[in-house]
Amino acid sequence: MLYCHVDERQRCPAAASRCRLSQEAGGRMDSRYDFVIVGGGHNGMTLAAYLSKSGYSVCVLESRLEIGGAQENAEPRPGFRIDPHASVLYGGAAPGFEQLELHKYGFRMSYWGQYGLAVTSDNRAFVGGNRWTFAEAAETLRPFSEKDADLWGSMMGFIFPHLKDILRSTFWTPPFPPELEVEQTDLPWVKTWTEASGGALPGNFFDASLVDVCDELFETGALKAVTGLGAWYSGAAPTWDGMAAQAFGSFLLASYGSGAPKGGMHTYAHAIARCALAHGARVLVNCPVEEIIVRDGRAAGVILADDASAAGKTIWADKAVVSAVDVQQTFQRLVGPRHVDASFLQKIKDISLKGGSLYVLHVVCKELPRYVGQAQELVEQVGYPGSVLYPCDDWDSVVAQMRDAYSRKTTPTGRASMTLPVLMPTTYDRSRAPDGYHVLSPIYIEVPPPEYHVGGPEAVNRQKEQITAEMLEMLRALAPNMTDSNIVDVYVNTPLDSEFRNAGLVGGNWYATRHCEDQWWTQRPLPELSRYRTPIDNLYLCNQTSFPGGLCLMAVPYNLMHILIDDGLVEPADWWYPSPWHITDAGTRIGAN
Repeated sequence: MLYCHVDERQRCPAAASRCRLSQEAGGRMDSRYDFVIVGGGHNGMTLAAYLSKSGYSVCVLESRLEIGGAQENAEPRPGFRIDPHASVLYGGAAPGFEQLELHKYGFRMSYWGQYGLAVTSDNRAFVGGNRWTFAEAAETLRPFSEKDADLWGSMMGFIFPHLKDILRSTFWTPPFPPELEVEQTDLPWVKTWTEASGGALPGNFFDASLVDVCDELFETGALKAVTGLGAWYSGAAPTWDGMAAQAFGSFLLASYGSGAPKGGMHTYAHAIARCALAHGARVLVNCPVEEIIVRDGRAAGVILADDASAAGKTIWADKAVVSAVDVQQTFQRLVGPRHVDASFLQKIKDISLKGGSLYVLHVVCKELPRYVGQAQELVEQVGYPGSVLYPCDDWDSVVAQMRDAYSRKTTPTGRASMTLPVLMPTTYDRSRAPDGYHVLSPIYIEVPPPEYHVGGPEAVNRQKEQITAEMLEMLRALAPNMTDSNIVDVYVNTPLDSEFRNAGLVGGNWYATRHCEDQWWTQRPLPELSRYRTPIDNLYLCNQTSFPGGLCLMAVPYNLMHILIDDGLVEPADWWYPSPWHITDAGTRIGAN
């Protein structure tokens, strides 16, 4: 099945000379392209858009019937769009929006008036504003702490004028050559954070955990909980040492985006796909790859699986094969042990893809939540937020949930071990549900990876009724009007459900490998793979197991483009601009155009 049924040689004259056909034994016609990309998720499709716009022939092979990976929307009822996986725009600072001109291909944003509402167990609340109102929203912290209101307002005031540079230096810059010795002060995000703050950052900002930094800065337990939980569900856990700057940066990604693609995340995927197709890329769905062909130590193409729509077909790559599937599947299944040495393969096997497993609840209702006490008064004053966190009292509930999911490997239960993020897309995008209805999607908690759960891989699935009931009970404690008469329907995807829907989400894990210090920058996924190259010539990696990890940022393919250009496989076009912090293998820094 073709994602686009039009032959690109007819539709795009430039593609006619770029897609080549070769006659194989037995009369079968096999294809040749400059680049073959295995996997049509967010990263694979974005790279296809970059390469095809650069003038190269590209073939994307996706095993599912639809492209986009976790950029998915589902309609359990016609007209009701829920988010099983990705939900908000974290990639607002991405160069790809400008370079790929996604607005020409239908991308539109719906912005929230307020980023989020933090509600304590006694119904006190403050709001987070949006990219343009963060400093003003800090005033809602004043009833909690005069000091924190002043500090948060001043922090946002100096951060936001520099936020694009902070985020691009943190996420949209390829890791330095791992053999290059650099001082901490020369790391890109250290430089931009230091310049933005005028040197006023806490002394432990680049070495400590976010918990330690927040404890040093803030008095308000609710502010600490919001910052920590926002970071955890966006990237690095707040308790991981050495990741405070990156964790806070992950929290700020959503702040910079301040909304979601209009119509849901899949419209973002379709804009990227339209860009790729408009520039001649070919996308084949229902085409799982059986093997990456390696000849004389070089990736030469792929063979499609017997159950592919073009069963057994060979597709050759004249320049490179790019794997947009996880690093373990790439080497253990697609390449296989005969092409890499045993010690390297053992290191691949030792990488953990566990963690980040989410239990996701979706609610269809007639009325939006109505809160209690000061929380409702604040909403009536400033407007409905895009999301709510409840309860946000202090570190205790956040740490308890991490303890249960990571250490005890049990399902978090009850208010003492749960803080619920409740996203409400119909507060800022009415296209997500028919008039008179709303969707609360997603509402989630983190649970142990299925294989690690003390109750076995099916434990969470067996507990589905209990977990759902407890989450709905907490939702009613937050908003008493969320009664059976208001709630029209409830849908759930457990970690195993998510993996079943999308094989790229191993165990329902959205970030692939952990966003911790030993899986970050030049360590992700291994030092020798951190620059997206592999031991096999002309085989590259473009998956969330590579830096900077999960979220739909367009960052992995943007970073990989630097390496393809450095390796002489891609000639940069006039519209391309590199990260000003990029360093080539020769140690040369590349400045922005």
